[in-house]
Amino acid sequence: MCVRRLTINTIALAMLFAPNVRAAGVGEKLKNEVDKQAQALMQNYHIPGMAFGVVVEGKTYFYNYGVADTAQNQPVSEATIFELGSVSKTFAATLASYAQVKGQLSLTDTAEQHMPELKGSTIGARTLQELGTYIAGGLPLQFPDTVKNNQDMVQYYRNWNEVYPSNTKRVYSNPSIGLFGYIAALSLKEDYVSAMEKNVFPALSMSNTYIHVPDNKMKEYAFGYNANGEAVRVNPGVLDAEAYGVKSTSSDMVQYIKANLGLAVVATDMQQALVNNRTGFYQSSTFMQGLAWEMYPYPSQLSALLEGNSTDVIIKPQTIQINTPPTPPTNGVWVNKTGSTGGFGAYVVYIPSKESGIVILANKNYPNQERVKAAFRILQAGLEQ
Repeated sequence: MCVRRLTINTIALAMLFAPNVRAAGVGEKLKNEVDKQAQALMQNYHIPGMAFGVVVEGKTYFYNYGVADTAQNQPVSEATIFELGSVSKTFAATLASYAQVKGQLSLTDTAEQHMPELKGSTIGARTLQELGTYIAGGLPLQFPDTVKNNQDMVQYYRNWNEVYPSNTKRVYSNPSIGLFGYIAALSLKEDYVSAMEKNVFPALSMSNTYIHVPDNKMKEYAFGYNANGEAVRVNPGVLDAEAYGVKSTSSDMVQYIKANLGLAVVATDMQQALVNNRTGFYQSSTFMQGLAWEMYPYPSQLSALLEGNSTDVIIKPQTIQINTPPTPPTNGVWVNKTGSTGGFGAYVVYIPSKESGIVILANKNYPNQERVKAAFRILQAGLEQ
């Protein structure tokens, strides 16, 4: 009888502590893998500093390496502010989705409905969905150098002519999604910076995320380093805030990942906006295009992730297959976005069905393929049973 009680108690204790043992095992495996990936990346690409934030089945881990400023030898931490580059586009998408939830716009609205100055132009007749998913007809990757202010911007859009019929080619473009974000702010009767820094970031509990880093936070703002090893930061440009201008920390970006996973306390309208971003509008390359985010079936093949995040997909027109109607948001996907500026490289992933994700921030621009491989291997290590 005593033996039986002992056995039952032993089993009960084992069940009680099993999750903690697994968590400890995951933490050790994760650290070993992140250490390995960080060491290889920093050595191979001369990256001064990196910050990794990982979420595995709802549990958060942070790993920091190197320095944010080589001159001051300031170590990287969860509070170090990095430039996100095109990961910023996901915030433009969130603002637009939020405006739609609030009834201020519809993705089927045309640009000229919100910007009368575009009335009668080719771009004015394009829908917000087309602008937000890069299928408005071939807008270029960047504005030409002659576009220096908002007046130039409006004139550029008015004079623009399509290269392809809309809804036929994906052409990744800052002017396309930049206009999408700009109009989203207009629909809320705010300028874009105010809409972000007063509404979106606070709603997501991202207290150290900025478009314009305030003076009292400049000491936390990392320097980026270009190919020559020179300290650089992003230059201002037209619609920069919407397309590539957000700066954030690994701590805040983990909060963003958790909000997208449904693991954070977020107001209902903002939570719905985040979910709506995962609507699948068309298939291109190896992924389905959402609003700013790209989505791959999960479990995902590394080869598919590498192809979808390749340079060719960014700089060359891609054929598409429109989803009619759009595919509703689903949880069984690897959702990702890369981002770069002249001195920084970022990558963000989240997997709703696994309540897991990762952000990798670096103060050096290095190949997207290497970011994808590192993230894949780190999450693989964390999710292995």
